[in-house]
Parts: sequence; structure tokens; C-alpha cells
Amino acid sequence: MKRMLAATTAVAMFMSSTAAFAAACTNETWNRVMERGKIVVGVKADYKPWGYRDTNGDIVGMEVDMAKDVADKMGVDLEVVAVQSSNRMQFLEQGKIDLMIATMSDRKDRREIVGIVGPNYYTSGTNIMSAKQLGLKSWEDLRDKPVCGKQGAFYNQIVEERYGAKIVAFTGNAEAKQALRDRKCIAWVYDDSSIGSDLASGNWDEFEMPLQSEDDNPWALAVPLAEKNCVFGQFMSGMQYNWHQSGALIELEKKWGIQPTAYLKDKNEKYSDWLTE
Repeated sequence: MKRMLAATTAVAMFMSSTAAFAAACTNETWNRVMERGKIVVGVKADYKPWGYRDTNGDIVGMEVDMAKDVADKMGVDLEVVAVQSSNRMQFLEQGKIDLMIATMSDRKDRREIVGIVGPNYYTSGTNIMSAKQLGLKSWEDLRDKPVCGKQGAFYNQIVEERYGAKIVAFTGNAEAKQALRDRKCIAWVYDDSSIGSDLASGNWDEFEMPLQSEDDNPWALAVPLAEKNCVFGQFMSGMQYNWHQSGALIELEKKWGIQPTAYLKDKNEKYSDWLTE
């Protein structure tokens, strides 16, 4: 009788907590997207090849392709909106976008603002691009020197505090990299993935990425915070899992000429279907 009572109590508590959890999920954004038949996704327009404008002015790139896949799986149309590091979370908070896939590093403080769900879809570290003729060898070479950065990038403060660099932050990547070309700073601090893509483009032959990358950090997409544990958040978690399991992100790396990363290879092996091996 005691065991039966305990079991009954446990079931009642579970049902109560489940009902409370369900009641907390209004699924407002998800429902709005499905009702209007369109999802608005915030992507980068200055971070080639993940998100950038082509010769026609359209935003294209790896993350744009990911956004298209999300729209296709939801059965809705896609609208992409250009966001920057300094405003991408605010756009999601304010409802200007429904989803954000914009090269954002997964940070604890950001999880308090937007609904970050796993597994993370990509990763990168911090490095610099600098003129070969400078011969920079160590992060300490940046001390007391002007270094170009992007507004909103978390590693600006790290590089300032850790190495004494004097960060000159710009609103856009193009402006920051032009300042580097104009020798207004000795280096451009940014994600090593993006720098590697720039160097491989043939447009930066006089420059190099000379240092050891630091602070490797996974990238996170995000839904509105209130929907993290609801339909939208669970759906996007499944999308990322399927991208890894199927190798879709590895194929997108190839499509966009991105150097293969061990991160995607490891995730693909980890989530692969053991029955198909």
C-alpha cells in the first residue's frame, strides 16, 4: 500500500510538472511562423562564406543554406535579414527575426538573453590576420598596439585584458579589414575560420594568420528565450542533430570552399547511425 501510494504520488507530481511546463510554452513565435507561412532568419551579410552579399546583392552562404533547410523542413517560405554581432540578439529579443543563425559563439551570458539549443553546429577560435612583413610571432606582440576588431565580438575584451592590445572596434568587417589594409592597425582580430577563408580567397596574399588560435568556442543558433524548451527550441535541436548525423554540414563546407574542420568530422562520427556502419 505504501509503495502504491508513493508511486501514485510520483505520477501525480510528474503529471503536474508536465502540465505546468506545457502551460509555460505559448509557442508564440512558432505559431506565428506557421500561420503566416514564412520564417524570418537573421544571418550575417559580412562574414564570407557563411553569410555575405553576392554580386546581385543577395545574401548567400553556408548559414543561409542552413536557414533554407529549416524553412523547407517547416514547410514555409524564407526571409533572411542581415544582422551584425552588435545587434543579432536584440533583433531576436525584439521579434524582428524569428531565428538567428549568425556565427555566434555559445557563451554563458548569451544563454541568459536568447534561447540557445544544442548540439552546437560549428566552432572556431580566435586569431589575427596581419601583414607578413610585420613578422608577428606571439600574442604579446600586440601589447600597446592598435588592433582592429568587430563591435560585439567577445574576444575584443579578452585580447585587451590578456595581451594589452588597443582594440579599435568597427561596426562592420569590411571597414575593419580596410583599416588593416590602410595600416591603421597592425592586425585584425577575429574568428580563425573567417580569417582562413579570407587568406584562401587570393585577395590577401600579403597577409597571414601567424599565431596559435586561442579560446576555441562552439557556435550557437538561437530561438527566442521563451521558446528554448518548447516546440521551436526542440525542433532546432533536432535540426542540428540531423545536420551532424547526415553529414550535411560537411557537405556545405565543401560547397562553400571552407577548410574541413575536425569538429564536424567528430560530430558526424559521434551521431552516426551504428546500424548503417
